[in-house]
Amino acid sequence: MTTPARTHTIATNGIRMRVTEQGEGPPVVLCHGFPELAYSWRHQLPALAAAGFRAIAPDQRGYGGTDCPSAVEAYDIHHLTGDLVGLLDALRIERAVFVGHDWGGTVTWMMSLLHPARTAAVIGVNTPYFPRPSAPPIGLMREIYGDNYYIVKFQEPGVADVALARDVRRVFTQLMRRGVPQAEHRARIAAATGRGMRNMVELIEQAAIPGEPFLSPEELQVYVDAFARTGFTGGINWYRNLDRNWETTPEIAAARIPVRSLMVTAEYDAALRPERAEAMRELVPDLEIVMIRGCGHWTQQEKPAELNAILVDWLSRRCR
Repeated sequence: MTTPARTHTIATNGIRMRVTEQGEGPPVVLCHGFPELAYSWRHQLPALAAAGFRAIAPDQRGYGGTDCPSAVEAYDIHHLTGDLVGLLDALRIERAVFVGHDWGGTVTWMMSLLHPARTAAVIGVNTPYFPRPSAPPIGLMREIYGDNYYIVKFQEPGVADVALARDVRRVFTQLMRRGVPQAEHRARIAAATGRGMRNMVELIEQAAIPGEPFLSPEELQVYVDAFARTGFTGGINWYRNLDRNWETTPEIAAARIPVRSLMVTAEYDAALRPERAEAMRELVPDLEIVMIRGCGHWTQQEKPAELNAILVDWLSRRCR
């Protein structure tokens, strides 16, 4: 019988981190994205535990029950990966498989480059490995997508943070929706906004995001309670370090991922389109790519059974 999940707090890298874990066996660390929580992995924890793995899901820096430092620089990639190294130290684990969705995916790919001795394998969920760009990323995004692109807008101190915090329930009822085909997604946003708007805050405020909500009232309340208490600044500060991350990691230019890797794409993810993973084949020598059909951005919550089957199969074959 699988032991129930337990939640506790550890000390890591100068902060207190809340961690939920379940099961025994090879450790698998599940890293969430924006705006999410360890709770986003609620369907994966018992499935991995039942398959003989120790599943570990932290609320990451700036989220939920984990500390939210005030300094923007406290959310750079060195702090974020350092938190995971400290997590392993606190739990007396030498190496773990890291699974990351959305922003968590970026952190897990970087774990393999910045802390390869602690990284047994990497699984990206929706988020492919993006190599270090040729120039600071915010300027490139502004050049390609314009000043209204949400990541560019996130650089303005206090603006998106305040806008999202005005109505936390609306953020999650509008944002966490099932995926729709890519062409339909673009057409519906254009029809609702008059343009292919890429500003997340405006899309939420105008109820322009297509797809059906998938959170139950009880699940929705978990997110509402957490973000009503913490706000969104901690998570947005991850975005505010993109240029700093670029400036402080020159050693990974053109780096190849040195560990065995799995990439799980989602057919209907309009932000992280599945075809973007194809470029990884030249950069990740030991790579498998699997697509989940009919799935949008919030894969581990939208298609949990499909994702669980993929994770258990690959982990059982490659990481025992």
